[in-house]
Amino acid sequence: MTAEKFDVYSHVTNQIIAQIEAGTPPWRKPWTGGGAGVSLPERFNGEAYRGINILMLWATAMAKDYSSARWMTFNQAKQLGGHVRKGEKSATVVKYGTVEREDENGEERQIPYAKAYRVFNADQIEGLPAEFYILPDPPRDLGTEADPELEAFFAATGAQIDSTEEPRAYYNIKTDRIHMPPIATFHKAAGYYGTLAHELTHNAELRIMPRRPLQPVALRSDRRSISA
Repeated sequence: MTAEKFDVYSHVTNQIIAQIEAGTPPWRKPWTGGGAGVSLPERFNGEAYRGINILMLWATAMAKDYSSARWMTFNQAKQLGGHVRKGEKSATVVKYGTVEREDENGEERQIPYAKAYRVFNADQIEGLPAEFYILPDPPRDLGTEADPELEAFFAATGAQIDSTEEPRAYYNIKTDRIHMPPIATFHKAAGYYGTLAHELTHNAELRIMPRRPLQPVALRSDRRSISA
């Protein structure tokens, strides 16, 4: 039986759609702080990725809260003296190129191709040189203020909402509570309330269709929360 061929284009499309449906497409994070920021993903040698690979690696970095912008294959990590931690999962990137093929008329033509391969973020690898590791950006107080009417609206839903300095927004199924970064760290109040509304949908889903037993559903490796 022939194994099903890996469809690069479907994989790229599905990954981006999944991020949009999760509420945090990789190009939109309306608050400051945390690992994944606006830095362009780079190969192990500092060369920037291009095209769709930027979106795919941003998506993975956002979901896993990686701080480093550097990505590399398993063997490249070994060559740099590092080793991928046991249990870490790779991300997919796509190499585009052309090959020469002879057509039915005997003429040489350039045929485009797309080939997928697997890479790891530097945060998944131990033993790399220090420059591969980047400290997360600290949250910045931008002075964004709460809207009293919207605060009253969300309070009336009965949802339990916590706010700490942790730069992540998520709904914790185990505790039935929503966590939000401080509103002052958001670029605009609209971004804060839009994110809060998204997390509230997870809360509502659980009340409408409760899971038994209650188990955390996570985008992060700790499997304890639903990240925005």
